[in-house]
Amino acid sequence: MHLPDGFLDARTIVATGALAAAGVGISLARFRAGANPRLVPLMGLSAAFLFAAQMVNFPIAGGTSGHLVGSALAAALLGPAAAVLVLCSVLVVQCLLFADGGILALGANILNMGIVAPVIAYAVYRTICRLIDGERGRVTAVAFAGWCSIVAAAIICSGELAWAGVAPWQLVFPAMANIHMLIGLAEGLISALIVAALTRARPDLLNLQDAGRIPTGSAATIGYGLIVAVALVLFLAPFASPLPDGLESVAASLGFEGRALTGSIMPAPIPDYSVPGIGSAAAATVMAGAVGTAAVFLMAVLLSRILLPKRRAR
Repeated sequence: MHLPDGFLDARTIVATGALAAAGVGISLARFRAGANPRLVPLMGLSAAFLFAAQMVNFPIAGGTSGHLVGSALAAALLGPAAAVLVLCSVLVVQCLLFADGGILALGANILNMGIVAPVIAYAVYRTICRLIDGERGRVTAVAFAGWCSIVAAAIICSGELAWAGVAPWQLVFPAMANIHMLIGLAEGLISALIVAALTRARPDLLNLQDAGRIPTGSAATIGYGLIVAVALVLFLAPFASPLPDGLESVAASLGFEGRALTGSIMPAPIPDYSVPGIGSAAAATVMAGAVGTAAVFLMAVLLSRILLPKRRAR
């Protein structure tokens, strides 16, 4: 669902950029005011895991692929403010290092996947958790939250495309909504499986945004989590589905894929998740994934530490 440059006009770019800046600003303020500083390493872990997971596209019906966004997982683990910061870290690295999403469209991509998706996911997750207690409630909540987050982001993206005059609303809305309802099912299922595993192995990790202490053994948890992220990059990313994702499929079916700019305003050092100069395509992808995983981990950790200097000193 990463919008490339060329799909949005100047008016939409400015509007989405302003809304994204406002949303990130609110999240920064809320995180600084109320977050547990000891969430910092887990924010880095979440960013690294989500980046690695997003490299693994899976096939969907109709010759389309999708990938985990992870907004519901991040919101359930960290709360909405920290989830927004984590997802924004991933989106910025994807854009600047790998040209995944346009520079001018970065505001729209942050708005859709970095703000709308986790905020909607958190609202749905908390509501269902209040209605259904225990493990069943958490798993059900994150599954439905994951589905809702993908569909909500797709609907907002449809509105942006229609507002920019790329495609009529009556065409782009059902096309985007329908394909992302299918992708959302996979998002919900993967999220539910991960939360079910965490509920049994480390249930304390599911209440971190409300906790006053870091769970015992968190350093080991972070280490294992980074190993999982590296394993995703090493063993699964080279075999990711080459099929077009939901937005690319809709763009092709509605005939506006040619609007995407072929060049980049600011060339990325590792375009298309492949390190230049490496003879093996698989090795080039793995190396790109390793660089990206490390970059988002460090970015999320540094950002969260910078935001909480006074709390860390107490």
